[in-house]
Amino acid sequence: MIASIPSAILLGVDGSPVSVEVHISSGIPGFNIVGLPDAAVRESRDRVRAALLTSGFKWCSSRVTVNLAPSAVRKAGAALDLPIAVGMLVASSQVEHAMVAGYAFFGELGLDGSLRKFPGVISLVSSCDATKAVVPTSCTREASVIPTKEVYGATSLKHLVGALKGEEDWMVAESVDILESVGSESGRYYPDLADVRGQAVGRRAVEIAAAGGHHLLMVGPPGSGKTMLASRLPGVLPPLSYEESLEVARIYSASASPPEWDVLPSRPTFRAPHHTATSVSIVGGGSSWLRPGEISLAHLGVLFLDELGEFPRVVLDSLREPLEDGLVRISRAMVSAVLPARFLLVAATNPCPCGEGMTPGSCRCSKSARERYMARLSGPLLDRFDLSISLAKPQVDELLSMSPGEPSRVVALRVSMAREIARDRGVICNSRIPSWALEQLAPLAPEAMALMERRLRSGVLSARGMDNVRRVALTIADLAGEDPPIKVEHIAEALQLRAARAMFNAEQLR
Repeated sequence: MIASIPSAILLGVDGSPVSVEVHISSGIPGFNIVGLPDAAVRESRDRVRAALLTSGFKWCSSRVTVNLAPSAVRKAGAALDLPIAVGMLVASSQVEHAMVAGYAFFGELGLDGSLRKFPGVISLVSSCDATKAVVPTSCTREASVIPTKEVYGATSLKHLVGALKGEEDWMVAESVDILESVGSESGRYYPDLADVRGQAVGRRAVEIAAAGGHHLLMVGPPGSGKTMLASRLPGVLPPLSYEESLEVARIYSASASPPEWDVLPSRPTFRAPHHTATSVSIVGGGSSWLRPGEISLAHLGVLFLDELGEFPRVVLDSLREPLEDGLVRISRAMVSAVLPARFLLVAATNPCPCGEGMTPGSCRCSKSARERYMARLSGPLLDRFDLSISLAKPQVDELLSMSPGEPSRVVALRVSMAREIARDRGVICNSRIPSWALEQLAPLAPEAMALMERRLRSGVLSARGMDNVRRVALTIADLAGEDPPIKVEHIAEALQLRAARAMFNAEQLR
């Protein structure tokens, strides 16, 4: 007797279909799972046995072989408990095969037969060919965001069998108008830019970063408002589209991180890991389960690295390829995955360990301490910041001023306008323009070309830096409502917004 039950496993943030084949034959009693199972899958034998018995079903005292096809792919996770149990019931004729036709099953089993939530619900359900998916009731609302699947929920193995036989009703998620929930004002609240006093350069850099998708580095002493500005950047970014919301929700589902939204995210996410975070927690990975890291959780949102100089250099340099490619490729001995990681990087750092390096006569750090501090930020990483600004502490009059600054909603309107202009060029934002298309989409006026040439000849700009300056200048022109060719004042402002990079280079050369 044999049964084949459709299911899936998680590879990174993507689901991979798996056929759970259960064969019962005569011979020495035993239960074997083949097909490269990991420890969690091998332990499902005991969970399935206890769940079947406590639910009132029979356990076959024959030779049972469970094959997880395709056999060449490593199988991980406890979501295969339910399809193995259903396969046992079908192969032992306790459930008719016709009753499970067209269904795919996902879920972890408790010893009492209850069905428990598992990570990667959206990816697993969407990856199966079956049009009907059975999941634990705690997963039905999450799985309901997939429009092409019929999702049914069950509280326990006994409830599931009763629903298959028509003796009980399925648990179905409440009807949700997903399109109306995306882009609404019900998303996460972000602080308002109106709270920022002074810091005209910082506010301008935040607006340009949001409009063009440009990475931003802020250098300044403690209390200069770096974290305050960074936390307000997501509030001026455009809302996510339905496709983008589904992509972000899929990443959070695969990571088992508790989401901050009800159905789908309507606003870009904001991640701020601590500087003690490891490379795996930032980039993603693991031994058998390739878990998404912070850069994937910040996909289509903002990754804020506060105290950038305190992060280990190996962690910072691991960001260089994802910043260029918008994804991270992770390979292990038995499994590999490609994780999405297109994020807006915002970083804040002090100019030196004591934080007062920008104030003449106030720095208490030795030359060697400053050199070690600066050495953590490699030149290639700094070159990937399109905007590098220096911030000073705001003046007392600015702090005590009762007049608020420009609110986020006003800035967000200009950002949306600039993003719309970029979409007319065929890109989401100007930072996505490939280098080969800059001559056509961002031509320079003669005076702007002359200024760029002088900077290149002086060695201040690299080839990558030159392209980044052109993209930033194009964003500045878009915010001003001016069409190319790019004027010299736009190039000059873009170069000025890289001034902090020159400060780091000078400090490293001392």
